[in-house]
Amino acid sequence: MIRLGTGRPDAAVAVGAHCDDIAIGAGGTLLTMCRARPGLRVDALVLSGGGSEREQEEQAALAAFCPGADLRLTVLKLPDGRLPAHWDEAKAAVEELRGRSEPDVVLAPRTEDAHQDHRGLARLMTTAFRDHLVLGYEIVKWDGDLGRPVAYQPLTPETAEEKVRLLQEHYPSQRHRPWYDREAFLGLARIRGIECHARYAEAFAVTKLTLNLGG
Repeated sequence: MIRLGTGRPDAAVAVGAHCDDIAIGAGGTLLTMCRARPGLRVDALVLSGGGSEREQEEQAALAAFCPGADLRLTVLKLPDGRLPAHWDEAKAAVEELRGRSEPDVVLAPRTEDAHQDHRGLARLMTTAFRDHLVLGYEIVKWDGDLGRPVAYQPLTPETAEEKVRLLQEHYPSQRHRPWYDREAFLGLARIRGIECHARYAEAFAVTKLTLNLGG
């Protein structure tokens, strides 16, 4: 197992098409980074849910997932499931985010995600953040679109458990969904942990990676 890293990042960007995407896909990674680097700047963008209870959930959740961080969250009002029809608005939001941030790492959906909102946002990110490490997180769903990730962030058992607890605590609007439960979240984390010789992990796709092995 080859272990490469960006050191201790000073700034991160996290984006989601919907409220809870970031926390489900990369909540454990955010907890890990923010605890290792107090004061980490986290610029977060969510495309839908603005002005609703979902935005309130997202604000409280990301504050909990980013302890001690300089969190700057923007939640827009694009309609759920309609990103292709609102491409210009989404693109403008991503470009604005790029203009005010210079992250060491970007957490975003995967370009292979079956959901059109996730997939569309992922494609915008890889073009706006061309010279950055963009990690594409995964979200388990009905579509069965999980792939073979190439990057892993191991999670301690305590961090994995806290991620599940925070997901249940901060997103009550999602508790009725059949896939939104402890078994699903910990089960996937356990599988990804096996793949990287850890107890638990979050896994990511990487579209492009530039190495500096002689620096």
